[in-house]
Amino acid sequence: MSELPTGTVTFFFSDIEGSTRLLQSCGARWPELLARHEELIRAALTRHGGVELGTEGDSFFAVFPSATRALAAAVDAQRALVEEPWPEESPIRVRIGLHTGEATVSGGSYVGLDVHRAARIMAAGHGGQTLLSSGTASLVHASLRDGVEVIDAGEHRLRDLPEPEHLFMAVAPGLERAFPPPRGLAVPLVNLPVELTSFIGRDEDVERVQQLLAANRLVTLTGPGGTGKTRLSVRVAEESGPRHPGGVYFVALAEIREVELVLPTIGQAVGLVDPGRRPLERLPEHLAGRGVLLVLDNLEQVIDVATDIAELLRRAPDTAILATSRSPMRIYGEVEYAVPPLLMPDPRDVPPDASILDYPAVELFVARARSVRPDFGVTNENAAAIAEICWRLDGLPLALELAAARIRVLSPQAIADRLGHRLDVGTGTGRDRPERQQSLRGAIGWSYELLDPPERTFFTEFAAFRGGADLDAISAVMSDDRLDPLEAVASLVDKSLLRQEELPGGVVRFSMLETIREYAEEQLVERNDAEDVRRAHATHFLSVAEELAERVFDPDARAVLERLDREHDNLRAAISWCQEAGEVQLALRFLPACWRYWQIRFHLPEAAERARRTLDLPGVAEHPELLAGAEEAAGGIFYWQGDLEHAREHYLRALDLQRRVGDDAAVANALYNVASSYVIDLDNVGKQVDPRSRRYIDEALEKYRALGDRHGEGRVLWASMDAYIIGGEAEAARDIGRQCLEIFAEVGDRFMTAWTEYMLGTNENLAGNARAAAAWMRRALDYFEETDDASGFSLAFDGFAASAYRQGQREVAMRLAGAAAAIQRSGGSDLGRLNREWSDFFPERLLADTELAAAHEAGRAMDRDEAIALARSVPADERVD
Repeated sequence: MSELPTGTVTFFFSDIEGSTRLLQSCGARWPELLARHEELIRAALTRHGGVELGTEGDSFFAVFPSATRALAAAVDAQRALVEEPWPEESPIRVRIGLHTGEATVSGGSYVGLDVHRAARIMAAGHGGQTLLSSGTASLVHASLRDGVEVIDAGEHRLRDLPEPEHLFMAVAPGLERAFPPPRGLAVPLVNLPVELTSFIGRDEDVERVQQLLAANRLVTLTGPGGTGKTRLSVRVAEESGPRHPGGVYFVALAEIREVELVLPTIGQAVGLVDPGRRPLERLPEHLAGRGVLLVLDNLEQVIDVATDIAELLRRAPDTAILATSRSPMRIYGEVEYAVPPLLMPDPRDVPPDASILDYPAVELFVARARSVRPDFGVTNENAAAIAEICWRLDGLPLALELAAARIRVLSPQAIADRLGHRLDVGTGTGRDRPERQQSLRGAIGWSYELLDPPERTFFTEFAAFRGGADLDAISAVMSDDRLDPLEAVASLVDKSLLRQEELPGGVVRFSMLETIREYAEEQLVERNDAEDVRRAHATHFLSVAEELAERVFDPDARAVLERLDREHDNLRAAISWCQEAGEVQLALRFLPACWRYWQIRFHLPEAAERARRTLDLPGVAEHPELLAGAEEAAGGIFYWQGDLEHAREHYLRALDLQRRVGDDAAVANALYNVASSYVIDLDNVGKQVDPRSRRYIDEALEKYRALGDRHGEGRVLWASMDAYIIGGEAEAARDIGRQCLEIFAEVGDRFMTAWTEYMLGTNENLAGNARAAAAWMRRALDYFEETDDASGFSLAFDGFAASAYRQGQREVAMRLAGAAAAIQRSGGSDLGRLNREWSDFFPERLLADTELAAAHEAGRAMDRDEAIALARSVPADERVD
């Protein structure tokens, strides 16, 4: 290889459009056609001083010291390909992408974002087309000649790139000029998962599924675990975006086991206010007219939701669903697409080592093998063994990845031999399974049997985790003392049975693919101590939740909440097991440990459902102290949903239980909660507050003062301030608010300080002091932003909206109201309705004005940072105190 250019260089990527289809149609002629294509591309690269860095199958990667030379090579290559007498039924059309950036050399090649950008630009093109980045286009513009032009192709979002890319197209005499728009992502894709590894060999499947989805509203991708259904659904969703103006929503259902949670989970994903109540009525109303695509991943374990899905589609006629499942739903209108295995060579007729890489199964195996052994490649000596591996594993992506992980210690022939024995002998079970499923189970089982006994024990125990685990959790659940936890995870990561992920802040987590976890689960169920493993899992995560519950108001609250985010699936699994196993005491303890997290992160519909199930468990009354804490948590959940009647019922039950237990501090807290449920009531706005709230406030205040509990005293004074605000007594509210701020500063409670500031802002809005209101809201916003508190944002943005509206900023007000509405919908909270009553601002009454309605809709589409910046722009009088 020539010496690599350094500094600013231009990267050149190319590949053949539809190569998999051509491989199938050309048969034995394909190696000859591929070789001729390589000759033509290579000649153009060499003629213009390009340095060839590699070819993979039908693709080229090269680099040029100048953008002008790179463009000349691309034009020459396209002309040569056009002039070549290809078979009429199989013309070879190549797409080329050029991007100029800084050269970062590592390991004899280039690495970095500029390389990825060039590859993504190429992938956006069509056969016969050459696309350039804006940087490359600007560099070549002054030196264009011989009829070559560079024309604007517009801005496009490209896969895996955070910002839109302005693309240009090179055209020249003798070359085609008319192409479809670049393959960009034309609408904001709301929440599709990021692909961490290359997507290989599914171009034809993507096209077919897109065609089905264009003609049908329900398409289900079916196949056994490990066939790549999820990856295919994500890619189809990305490329189908332009047909769905309301966006694309990915709904992960792998961890959902209760059918009743499916529609609420969908509702939360699409931003529905409290989808947990009457979801089959409210979800279609929310989706109406939006043109949304729902990607429902892993439906098989909740397949009984099929009738609800059918009804949802009937009631929301412009909504489409792309589902993945091991079996179809078998409902009217469903079109099933059985995801095929990756195309693989016949081991009885293996092509030469170079062209074997054109088979996607081989390409995947080699790519994953190189991730553990970078020098691995296909040779004449190992090509037959690789073909046999692909054949024995039926071209199943997950099975191929597991086998490739063994390349570090085994040759391809050794892997093929061992797989042959494993699949021929079988496991003695599952003979009624489909052949491809047996192949996958065989690959996982083979990997499992190669583990030593302590590793097998650890492998099965890892099935208890959901959403991954860190080393502390792994150590708490592992039962075999013969194996060090760090050595155990390192061994299983090396064998591709575990995946390792390093998160910001140096946090390292380990996880299993769902198909592998299910195999591990089967092994765990066979163990006599399976329940002990699940109990250890639940006990550990209860201790984590209880410890973190004490810290959600600490200065490091954001880190605490992010830790709970990471463990949420484990908490869900632990709570579900406690409910199913009748572990009443553990289940009751989970509610007070988790409810504040659920509130702050706005998981309110799910929280309400889990509270109902726990409180309905037989035997809860036998544990009055624990039951009191659970009733209080349930009250908090319903309070934040805006369901004050149910909140009050739970708070009153908690108060009764605490009086019987006899803990004065707990009784005072219960009195405070009941008082708050009477204060926060729409019927009280601008009127005398319900006198019952004052009785509870006075009794709570007396108890806290007798205990010398300043923090508790401050919280009760906060409720008293709220009562004065809602009753329209602004000056009294200001006086008590100042007392609250002093106490919370004294005890170091930043959380309650922020909510005091927020309520003082509400007080000023009601009193007509819009600039003072914005000043208090800004102070509260500082904390909400610091902790990423969704519940705080949901109400503060409404408060800023009311202030802006009073100051004549009508469009700003509507944008902020839209941002608040979007957050409230996503979290299932209806407190915003109360908030707007208190502030005397009703954006829903202004939607008849088309400009204001457009502003409201724009606000709903804003991201969090944009909304925060807009809120801070509302004029404020910072002299308030």
